[in-house]
Amino acid sequence: MRPLVSVVWESWADRSLPLPAYQTAGAAGADLCANFPPEARESGLVLAPMGRAICPTGIRVAIPVGYEMQVRPRSGLASKHGITLPNTPGTIDSDYRGPLGVSLINLGPEPYTIRHGDRVAQVVVAPVVQAGFAVVEALDETARGTGGFGSTGRA
Repeated sequence: MRPLVSVVWESWADRSLPLPAYQTAGAAGADLCANFPPEARESGLVLAPMGRAICPTGIRVAIPVGYEMQVRPRSGLASKHGITLPNTPGTIDSDYRGPLGVSLINLGPEPYTIRHGDRVAQVVVAPVVQAGFAVVEALDETARGTGGFGSTGRA
């Protein structure tokens, strides 16, 4: 049985735009569309190089307990235009009920306009395990040991 994410439209949202949707039968992520309030639909959202903004989606969601929604970049926007997420993946917790916005950044050399209805990100719904945390006297030994950043890569 697949988890069901409940969706509520914002009062101002353009309901003719699609809800998050999988584009192919094997897709892991469902695409999210930019859904601007009426006064911003014509102009969209212009991201200057290195500019950041929250792109509205016009929806709120209720994710089942035991799951999270990961917000991830769309590979085409990232590779062709440098549009990505500064906090990828962003996590939407199961107890969050606020507006679903996508934090975007333009890493490209030119301004980029997000238009009303553009697919701006994808979401992956994934199970969550909440771990316990305990203070111990010592940690077990491993082959890697205390090797940190880059310690398993090229010398």
